[in-house]
Amino acid sequence: MQAVTESERRQEVRVLLDQIQAHPERDWTSARQRITTLNKLIANKPAVPKPH
Repeated sequence: MQAVTESERRQEVRVLLDQIQAHPERDWTSARQRITTLNKLIANKPAVPKPH
């Protein structure tokens, strides 16, 4: 299993938002829940200590 990077999470959010914007007539409930989850993961990312 590979680790998911913050960049990949941000890209997934962007793709989902683009899809929602392109087709607002669809039911996007699960996509919106996924966006919420991804945003929480991005916001709560652990701080990585900077090398000296």
